[in-house]
Amino acid sequence: MTHASGKYADFEGLREKALALRREGLSRRQIRDRLYVDNNDILNRLLEGEPAPEWTKRPDAKDGLRTKARELRLQGMTYDQIQVELGCSKSSISLWVRDLPKPERKRSREEASAIARRGWEVTLQRREAERVRTKRAAEDEIGSLSPRELFLVGVGLYWAEGSKSKPHRSQERVTFINSDPDMISVYLAWLRLLGVPPEHLRFHVHIHETADVTGAEHYWADLTGAAPSAFGKTSLKRHSPKTNRKNTGEGYRGCLVVRVLKSADLYRRIEGWWYGIVGAAKCADQENRT
Repeated sequence: MTHASGKYADFEGLREKALALRREGLSRRQIRDRLYVDNNDILNRLLEGEPAPEWTKRPDAKDGLRTKARELRLQGMTYDQIQVELGCSKSSISLWVRDLPKPERKRSREEASAIARRGWEVTLQRREAERVRTKRAAEDEIGSLSPRELFLVGVGLYWAEGSKSKPHRSQERVTFINSDPDMISVYLAWLRLLGVPPEHLRFHVHIHETADVTGAEHYWADLTGAAPSAFGKTSLKRHSPKTNRKNTGEGYRGCLVVRVLKSADLYRRIEGWWYGIVGAAKCADQENRT
């Protein structure tokens, strides 16, 4: 098996250290930070075959919930009441207690509806908590980005969201527009990695005329850290009063256009980088298929 060069050249020695730390009870993140391994693929191979310590595993509380659900059912509780009490889904409750007798109905339709609503609220809270846990765990998986990783992310980001030259409109100019401040931040970090000087950047705000235009201009200026002279005239979008717009409210700040001056050569390199990624991906995919 071929391993990465550079700081991962002594792969076997690094693997011995990683396994020793794993057996001491360290988590993946602790091992990554201790050994300065910023590549998740390398980390996976270093720890291959070594089980995670017990403290890092999510406890399985379903057995305890099942026992409690059955106790509550025997006390005469409905699925909705058990859901409110335990915070688990009604589908799970149904599986756990379906062999037990149904409780006698002792409440009005209105009371039953109120209990059902509270149960649904619990379900929504549980689902939101699960979403948050999943997103945080995924965020932790990324760790740090190497310059090459940021470079590749930036190429893909530009080719997805940036302007491109067309056969019917040859325009080799590096222009990027987006409403997501995080996308803008990553894009600007990528331009700095490429060595694009700040004085070669120009910014324009595009926003609906009924929005807080001044507030949006200040927001984008603070985010980019650019001088006022780098911002051109704001472009106002006009629309019919009958237009049913969704992008409204305090969080709406329009879009920011980021243009790189004298960027024809940079545009050509970006296009070449992108098709280099496409070719490499096809080769990797072919290897994965065989």
